[in-house]
Amino acid sequence: RPVKDRLLIGAVRGAYADMLARDRHAVLALFLQVPASEVDVNVHPAKSEVRFRDPAYVRGMVVSGLRHALSTGDQRSAQAPTASAMAAWQAEPIAPPPPSASQGNIFGQPWRPEPRVSEAGLAWRGYEQSVMAPLSARAEVAAEPVADAAQHPLGVARGQISNTYIVAEAEDGLVIVDQHAAHERLVLERLRSAGAGQGTAPSQALLIPEVVELEEAACDRLEEAAGKLAEFGLALERFGPNAMLVRAIPAALAKGHPAKLVADVADDLAANGDALLLGEKLDLVLATMACHGSVRAGRTLSVAEMNALLREMEVTPRSGQCNHGRPTWVKLAHGDIEKLFGRK
Repeated sequence: RPVKDRLLIGAVRGAYADMLARDRHAVLALFLQVPASEVDVNVHPAKSEVRFRDPAYVRGMVVSGLRHALSTGDQRSAQAPTASAMAAWQAEPIAPPPPSASQGNIFGQPWRPEPRVSEAGLAWRGYEQSVMAPLSARAEVAAEPVADAAQHPLGVARGQISNTYIVAEAEDGLVIVDQHAAHERLVLERLRSAGAGQGTAPSQALLIPEVVELEEAACDRLEEAAGKLAEFGLALERFGPNAMLVRAIPAALAKGHPAKLVADVADDLAANGDALLLGEKLDLVLATMACHGSVRAGRTLSVAEMNALLREMEVTPRSGQCNHGRPTWVKLAHGDIEKLFGRK
């Protein structure tokens, strides 16, 4: 019979937290088998609710099971532009310029100006020559050939738009990458690997340890999680009742602000009170740390840096979505580009 259970709904949302945007909801079939003695089906008069004897255990089992299932899917799941987005790209017809008075007929004869050379004309000719010159003569950096789709499905970087989006040419189309969102996911997965026992994240020791003043409850939570945070490269010590001492931060965050990072981590540990397990709270912490250590929008990247980002995305799980569930890249297939120009 259909039932409503906030625990299961919250567990599903927690598992999909970094895979779906907040305004999206997962559609899935979840088969949960527990002993009859572990669930009370008579908690509601209409039998529309159930209650588990150990809700924390059930939530942890559901979250870990769903995340394991999601990890076996497509790692890069790209998104194609929607039909409405494609329609917005359609070029509007350009109206012909209005006739000028100087181009009219005088006494029935068209006016023909005397040919003369002007500075503007010379400048235009120089511009034409530079534009029409062979690409090899104008290119600042030798362009790499388009990579094989099987070897490098995200293609080869060709440039940036607004120092925010990477434009890459793939064998089957054009790839546009949100550099901040993509790098944020890469940093998160590195930190997750360290927390899963696949090594300790490299840290950067502070020359002068920084004291961060917080509320006593926040310091208690940070002290409790200090051992796990150290695996991610964040070394903290208690420094009195209302302060924490920061001795090291993750190497990826070496240019960040330790005080702001520690305050954000404390907020994440306090999120939702006891509704989230420590593991889920630490996942929020990792997302915060990844945001602090990722490439920002507006930063100019070299071609080598852009290609390095693309290569790492190709081998990183869940690189198709940022830590908030939004897409990190989209692809315009050759067919879509041909439609934009009326070739198909």
